[in-house]
Amino acid sequence: MTTAQNSAGGLIREWRTRRRMSQLDLAMEAEISQRHLSFVESGRAAPSREMVLHLAEQLSIPLRQRNRLLLAAGFAPSFSERPLGDATMAPAMAAVEIVLKGHEPFPALAVGRHWNLVMANAAVAPLLADVSEVSLLTPPVNVLRLSLHPGGIAPRIVNLREWRTHLLQRLKQQIDASGDPELVDLERELRGYPSGLKGGRPAPVEPNAIAHPLRLALGDEVLSFISTVTVFGTPLDVTLSELAIESFFPADEQTRAVLARLARERAERS
Repeated sequence: MTTAQNSAGGLIREWRTRRRMSQLDLAMEAEISQRHLSFVESGRAAPSREMVLHLAEQLSIPLRQRNRLLLAAGFAPSFSERPLGDATMAPAMAAVEIVLKGHEPFPALAVGRHWNLVMANAAVAPLLADVSEVSLLTPPVNVLRLSLHPGGIAPRIVNLREWRTHLLQRLKQQIDASGDPELVDLERELRGYPSGLKGGRPAPVEPNAIAHPLRLALGDEVLSFISTVTVFGTPLDVTLSELAIESFFPADEQTRAVLARLARERAERS
């Protein structure tokens, strides 16, 4: 027997609560009566397939959870979930590769829904040269774990406290949006790692800064990056909807010059 918590109505109520919407708010957004929505949530009315998808759209429910909602309502899933190596995913993966390659000599990488590395360009490798915990580089490589683990990149992040806070905030937002229990476990693990210097206050933000930078020591130099995140605009596949490309840009001329030099050195060795 389907419990109230796992019923379609229960899941809609759960997502509505997660989005901090009242029944009236959602009913107005969906252009239905509050009475009908109340009946759907309580199980007194069975929503149609179209209504399930309509409410899921108003609640911005991720595709993976929309499939779960459809199943709970007694319908087949609407969205495919193919592995990245599937032949039908080849055009999308080729697009990802083009974006990553085109971003060189600056670093860029693609990650899946749990922040596991899918693909990276050649500019990323030099930044991982001093990782002491080899297991962090064993696939599947979790980018957040690699970044904040004391045996990973963390010892070379000059502004570790600020960058750690930034990453954990992003992860929390993702958890709020998706409700993914594996991300909850990852957040708990990451919060157990050292947070940087104890005591004192976070370093002040530069008055002319336009974004919070990642400041990473590389040899005797400190590289400074700002980043952007790119996702597919109209995905109909669950796996593709959860794929994100993070591109890092030099935040100063010194960083730009170092990255250009590293690219020339790679070209000379090849």
